[in-house]
Amino acid sequence: MQRFENAREAALALRPDEPVYGFRPEVLKADARNFMAMFPGKTAYAVKTNGEELVLRTLVEAGVTAFDVASPGEFAAVRAVSADAEMLYMHPVKAQSDIRLALEKYGVRVIAVDHEDEVTKLSRVVRALDLDPGALTVFVRIQTKGSAAYELSKKFGAGPAYAVELAERLNRAGHKVGLCFHVGSQIQDPDTYERALASADWVRNRISFKLAGLDVGGGFPAEYGHDPNRRHREMPSLEEIMSRLRADLKEYQFEGIPLVAEPGRVVVARAFSLIVRVLLRKGRRLYINDGIWASLSDSWTGKITLPARFIPDPAIRSRNGNENNIVPFKVCGATCDSVDILSRPFWLPETVDTGDWIEIGHIGAYSLSLRTRFNGFYPDTFIEITTPFEEGDVPQGFASLETMAAE
Repeated sequence: MQRFENAREAALALRPDEPVYGFRPEVLKADARNFMAMFPGKTAYAVKTNGEELVLRTLVEAGVTAFDVASPGEFAAVRAVSADAEMLYMHPVKAQSDIRLALEKYGVRVIAVDHEDEVTKLSRVVRALDLDPGALTVFVRIQTKGSAAYELSKKFGAGPAYAVELAERLNRAGHKVGLCFHVGSQIQDPDTYERALASADWVRNRISFKLAGLDVGGGFPAEYGHDPNRRHREMPSLEEIMSRLRADLKEYQFEGIPLVAEPGRVVVARAFSLIVRVLLRKGRRLYINDGIWASLSDSWTGKITLPARFIPDPAIRSRNGNENNIVPFKVCGATCDSVDILSRPFWLPETVDTGDWIEIGHIGAYSLSLRTRFNGFYPDTFIEITTPFEEGDVPQGFASLETMAAE
């Protein structure tokens, strides 16, 4: 993998016509270690967020020893980088054959359920493999309500009363039983965890045994850009969220049991940027060589404003406009699909033109795992970048009402 100090250096050296991922392994390690240092329990990285081998291997190097997995493909991906990493099978809905594969081949001993049919599947496999039920910790996933870019309680989770029934059934079967929840991806309301803990406490107070653990899931938000034309909702920092979460865990007296978190975005978002080229400027529209069917679907569905940095092509001698005037551009993707338009603009100098490059920051979460081969486009070129995205020339796409007013 070629190494460059920053994206500008890479763009001018490679002059790429295809998208290029800029991987920052030291940023990934630092963010992983930062999360592990702040969370008072086990950190299980959510592989779905970005399951690339170079990511998983770097996380192992950073000291991550547990991974939240959801499929045979993710089992294999984790085992390929670590022979002894712990895998937590926290997807609530699974094929019975996948449960058997997890328990028999990969040694998974932590699993989640949210329905009696899932308990039945698990029981069949445990009997078929003649496993000791007490060797398995089964987490009952409870429904939660909150505000997030992606709300997950609409699809998963047992209501509190039903969760009590499931937990009692699992306990009678001889399993160690815990509770888990997932407040959604990229939370927008700092009270979300407190409400989820209140539900978990309600369930705990109505079961007849001691819980084996509590998994608080993911949802920890990553930092992105801000569209000055939209109301800016101030989100607390990770430090503030963690301080609040630790206080809430203590208030509900959960600090004395084993705790697990499943971070994804907050760990891997800053580790990647994407260098794209402007295929065409049409007024205030930029047509770039990536889009919602490749690396940018998360910014489309989650309505996330991505930070962007302008990298002018020095071959363009004449430009129109003022380079200090930062304006919004609607961004269109490379495919022939008319839906391939980002839901949020890029804020860039009004001088940007056909042939220039743009570095899109903080796209480590879900960009690679959600890319498709639609229309034959599939970005798969990687370089290493040593400088964090936020350092060096200020990314114009971090524009905010305050900075725009100051200009």
